[in-house]
Amino acid sequence: MHDTHLTLKPTPLCPGGPALSPIVAGCWRMAQWGLSPAERLRWIEQCLDLGVSSFDHADIYGGYTVEGLFGEALALAPALRQRLQLVSKCGIKLVSAQRPGHAIKSYDTSAAHVTASVEASLRALRTDHLDLLLIHRPDALMDAAGLADTFSRLQAAGKVRHFGVSNHSPAQLRLLHRRHPLVTNQIELSPLHLAALDDGTLDQCQELGLRPMIWSALGGGRLFTGTDPQALRVRATLEALAHAHGVSPATLAYAWILRHPSRPLPITGSQRIAAVQEAVAALSLQLPAEDWYRLWEASTGHEVA
Repeated sequence: MHDTHLTLKPTPLCPGGPALSPIVAGCWRMAQWGLSPAERLRWIEQCLDLGVSSFDHADIYGGYTVEGLFGEALALAPALRQRLQLVSKCGIKLVSAQRPGHAIKSYDTSAAHVTASVEASLRALRTDHLDLLLIHRPDALMDAAGLADTFSRLQAAGKVRHFGVSNHSPAQLRLLHRRHPLVTNQIELSPLHLAALDDGTLDQCQELGLRPMIWSALGGGRLFTGTDPQALRVRATLEALAHAHGVSPATLAYAWILRHPSRPLPITGSQRIAAVQEAVAALSLQLPAEDWYRLWEASTGHEVA
């Protein structure tokens, strides 16, 4: 059963790694929410009240505007910085009026770009350090030794506490991890997107003791609005299981992710506090393995071999 009065405590992503809340608040769409600075601050405070103290950003979110929107809200109550953890990502260069020097969408993990990205994120978020910085996408031109040196310099300067990657294959993570300790791989996983279960990504997380962070946990909303055969199959199973366990379908979907032994940290993506509460409620639901496989079967369209 689930307990909505569960007390959440930040727990380390890995031994010696940053302590993040087991549910992470995603800020990707904040520019679309149309909130005033005071309303954004209230959202941050409501997340903190639920024990959701970690906030996921990227420099490119909202066309390079979301970090500034968050920082503007945080400036109204600077003392809150001590109670929350800030995660950001860099490495994607978008063609944008905000970045006139970018001529083509590309990836960049050079020392100059990563350092400049961190400085820009610190200014926008109005903080002196990031708790965690992730390389957003694999850069085919990544010089692993050079990037590791960049990480070490940023760490020594106190500007970034810990480092990880996002959307990296096991081989790509291993290449960098051998040169600088990484603490997570932020990846896509949902009952509609199963690739990480089979491509070695979650196996590696268990092997190295790195808890993955999960984006698009609800399939970008397709879990509830999709009309394709896979979405319809999964939704029917999700609703039946949710009813049986006395929770919402969204809570059941988060519980499906949390059931994996790599101990994932799902990221929510909603301004609705009720949606964040649904994610938190999943922490109190231990999904039986057979129910987990019922959703897997609905997603793949066949039973296990």
